[in-house]
Formats: sequence, structure tokens, C-alpha cells
Amino acid sequence: CTGNGICKCRVCECFPNFTGSACDCSLDITPCMASNGQICNGRGTCECGTCNCTDPKFQGPTCEMCQTCLGVCAEHKDCVQCRAFDKGEKKETCSQECMHFNMTRVESRDKLPQPGQPDPLSHCKEKDVDDCWFYFTYSVNSNGEANVHVVE
Repeated sequence: CTGNGICKCRVCECFPNFTGSACDCSLDITPCMASNGQICNGRGTCECGTCNCTDPKFQGPTCEMCQTCLGVCAEHKDCVQCRAFDKGEKKETCSQECMHFNMTRVESRDKLPQPGQPDPLSHCKEKDVDDCWFYFTYSVNSNGEANVHVVE
């Protein structure tokens, strides 16, 4: 019974948190927990303590690795640009496409949120349509709300 149960009459009786004919399937979901607090990053199912990624773009032990995905910074750059500075590729469609995050303006880069807070945080440095750098952070809190802080 793989050390996770007791054999009685050639049948395994599994200890709590184990199942399967040989008690070789852990019901513990802790190894499937992604850094965002979701099981398998919301992109797979936890089977026997291992993620089975259902979205083919995502892989890894918690379905968080995506080789073909844009980074958070590049993905949100156009929306941050139109919301904060009223310019960029999404300027005309900003109110329809870019209202999915809360935005806070800060005076300088040292006023941006710093790592160490409970929510996963990305620090971003992107070029705008005028070839100037702009800086922002992107985080998602435990309620699933996205928050952007952008340097004026």
C-alpha cells in the first residue's frame, strides 16, 4: 500500500489523505498551489497532488510557466499608457478595453509598491509611443482585483 495504508485481505485500506488501489494517490492539494493562490494557476486540475495542465500553453508543476505568453508588463503596457497618459495604440478604445484594473498615480519610482507585499507584484519599464520610458507596477490581490501604480 505504498506505505500510505494497511493491507487487509489483499485490499489496501488507505490512511486519510490517500486514495487509489495502492494508496499511491495523495489528496493533498498543497503541491498544486500556484504563487497566486489558485490551484494549478486556474489552468489545470490537481490529480494525486500533481497538476494536470489543461491549457496547453501552460506547463510546469503548478501550470505557471508559459513560454509563448507575453509578460505582464508587455501585456498591459498599452492599457496603462492610455489610462495614465491618454495616448498609445488603445487611446481610442481605452474606455472599452482598459478598465479591468484600478489605477493609482505616484510621483516617482520610489513611491511605487515594493516587493514583499502579500500580492504578486511585477515591476514594469516600457517604452511609450514617443519612445520615452514609463514605469508601473501590476499586482493582483486575493480578491482577483488588478491594481496598477504608474509614475506620473
